[in-house]
Amino acid sequence: MAPQPGPSRPEQEVSAWRPRIPGVVEVFHAHFTEYAYPMHVHDAWTLLIVDDGAVRYDLDRHEHGTPHDTVTLLPPHVPHNGSPATPHGFRKRVLYLDGTHLPDALIGSAVDQPDLRDPELRLRVGQLHTALDHPGDELEAESRLTLIAEQLHARLRPSGTPSPTPGPTLARTLRELLDEHVTEGISLDEAARLVHAHPAHLVRAFSGAYGIAPHQYLMSRRVDRARRLLLDGRPPGEVATVTGFYDQSHLTRHFRKLVGVTPGRYPRDEHRLRG
Repeated sequence: MAPQPGPSRPEQEVSAWRPRIPGVVEVFHAHFTEYAYPMHVHDAWTLLIVDDGAVRYDLDRHEHGTPHDTVTLLPPHVPHNGSPATPHGFRKRVLYLDGTHLPDALIGSAVDQPDLRDPELRLRVGQLHTALDHPGDELEAESRLTLIAEQLHARLRPSGTPSPTPGPTLARTLRELLDEHVTEGISLDEAARLVHAHPAHLVRAFSGAYGIAPHQYLMSRRVDRARRLLLDGRPPGEVATVTGFYDQSHLTRHFRKLVGVTPGRYPRDEHRLRG
């Protein structure tokens, strides 16, 4: 008699890492089919999106859930649990954030309204996770995080609290900084410190003035330099290093996005176009 298959085991997939982004304590991606979290607390803010399925949880003795278009923000030091709300479990992406972007003053508002149904905010959080998954895109991740934090502030702060308006000279100043640091790069926090502006204020000023985000501007400058070196016959791996990309894969991803071909094909394609 053939052996009978045993009972299926609950599926669990977990990936966790600490990126080089100020304020991000941990990135946590998981797929659970049956696992349920007991009541527990974190010492960091929990910013959560669910990509498949749904989660139900209790926070401050009230039951909540996470529909697909929801961003959930759980405050530090407040007990909560979590369990699958669908038969096939859930797939989630989580950021644990320290007080750099979200102060303790917002904890009360987050307890009252932890689930934010906001498709634009959810899209931004997903884009942030994509940037965090690619070493070398730290400026993009910093920019996206600071705008997300600003949006969360707007949702949670008391009504009547004004938000800053971008200044007229910040954009040009930041562009000059980026031009001076094309290869080595500069963090958003460092740029904000040098120009005495809030990071979100700085990103909005730049994007409003030039129609492009700071990280997109920096990558465009690096790709332009890479094009010139590739046409000089330098190999893609070497070009990636000298133009500020994390590695050849990082160069390839941004080069294909902006030029339409990979760095390895670019010199041959360019020569054919000129012929």
